[in-house]
Amino acid sequence: MSTHNLCIYNTLSRTKQPFKPIHEGHVGMYVCGPTVYGDAHLGHARPAITFDILFRYLRSLGYKVRYVRNITDVGHLEHDADSGEDKIAKKARLEELEPMEVVQHYLNTYHHDMDALNVLPPSIEPHASGHIIEQIEYIKKIIDAGYAYESKGSVYFDVEKYNRDHNYGKLSGRNIEDLISQTRALDGQDEKRNPLDFALWKKAAPEHIMHWPSPWSEGFPGWHLECSTMGTKYLGDTFDIHGGGMDLMFPHHECEIAQSVAAQGHDAVKYWMHNNMITINGKKMGKSYNNFIKLQEFFDGSHPLLQQAYSPMVIRFFILQAHYRSTVDFSNEALQAAEKALQKMLDIYQRLQTLTPADKSSVQLPDFDAKAAEAMDDDLNTPQVIAVLFEAGKIINSATDGNAQLSAEDIDKLKHLFDKYLIDIMGIRVDNNADSDNGVKAYHGAVDLLMEMRANAKANKDWTTSDLIRDRLAQLGFDVKDTKNGVEWTLR
Repeated sequence: MSTHNLCIYNTLSRTKQPFKPIHEGHVGMYVCGPTVYGDAHLGHARPAITFDILFRYLRSLGYKVRYVRNITDVGHLEHDADSGEDKIAKKARLEELEPMEVVQHYLNTYHHDMDALNVLPPSIEPHASGHIIEQIEYIKKIIDAGYAYESKGSVYFDVEKYNRDHNYGKLSGRNIEDLISQTRALDGQDEKRNPLDFALWKKAAPEHIMHWPSPWSEGFPGWHLECSTMGTKYLGDTFDIHGGGMDLMFPHHECEIAQSVAAQGHDAVKYWMHNNMITINGKKMGKSYNNFIKLQEFFDGSHPLLQQAYSPMVIRFFILQAHYRSTVDFSNEALQAAEKALQKMLDIYQRLQTLTPADKSSVQLPDFDAKAAEAMDDDLNTPQVIAVLFEAGKIINSATDGNAQLSAEDIDKLKHLFDKYLIDIMGIRVDNNADSDNGVKAYHGAVDLLMEMRANAKANKDWTTSDLIRDRLAQLGFDVKDTKNGVEWTLR
């Protein structure tokens, strides 16, 4: 394992701390994954890329990393964790589909988008719906410890009792008295002892599609429970890193801590890490604000807020230009600047491959590798890594223009620098990058054109042509579905 001084910001302590794994040479990392009831948008890309960088860097340091990223396919509830209609079930009901059809469709598109962004797959990707038994057993532990109670077939976590013995709010820095005064009463919540109490298990209403048997009722697990359960199942009672977006810090991660302490008697996570938000005009980008832009809309330029299409690598580079704990505000100007900067970087990389070595270097090459490593060790400072690469690029450009000479040894050092940090750690695709990105745009445009031709055929009641286009696309690996909102297509 290479020598390093990696420090990461621990949200729990609010300080940068030296990274020391619980088990030498091994790292357990859990990151909150997507809720699969809609297409991935730019807000989903940031945590995926942030923790992809951490995954890549830890592996480059020689650690064996078990990276767990969950899939929430039981579904977030419409209004909060305890009330409203499950969004996956709602979409299934409206489109007359099985809930798992909805899950699989959006999981396929999520994976496709992550592949386009060059996000590595996790070691394990467990589904909440596949761990109902484990979640029931976890609830039993919390009940046995005295921190949960059953009420009318549902089970709730007793936040006030837990706070008397421990500290509810230590991750987010919230005070329970303030939380109680700010919590509004919701319809159907009279079965709780306290408005702050959150559901571990909910009794299903007769119309609720997704439900399972339990000792308390036919129902479904609460949102917060799945991460506590699956994190400890695959990483142990104590593991190194838990990550996610800053919007999950409260209540989701706060409730996770409470559940873990209640069930196990101790904290489960050593380091909590949170990426900041992507905003549009200062407001968080997300489905709940109806201001999100789907990743596919970036790739094909179809969203009205976009002036052009942006390749997956431009989106990745745009995100990496800012530190993961800083806010990034979306604009076409920022994306165009990222596109130009990425192209300059790729030009530098290509020039590096064509350099002819001299017998001796005419310039003193700084220790760029040490500078880049120092930046990564400083809480994954990717903007500083990019600055180091551009600094090295000045020497490469000077050598290409004939104003400097580089020895074979120095050229090899520079190639190692770019291969290690630009490709392996930053995850930027450079081989035939333009061709690859143009190919992505081309196939999206071609399929969209066929969709338009099929729509025209249907409008003219030319069912033969309509069915022919659908069937030929199916043979090529495309799934075409007619929904109430129009036609959707995905590549299998």
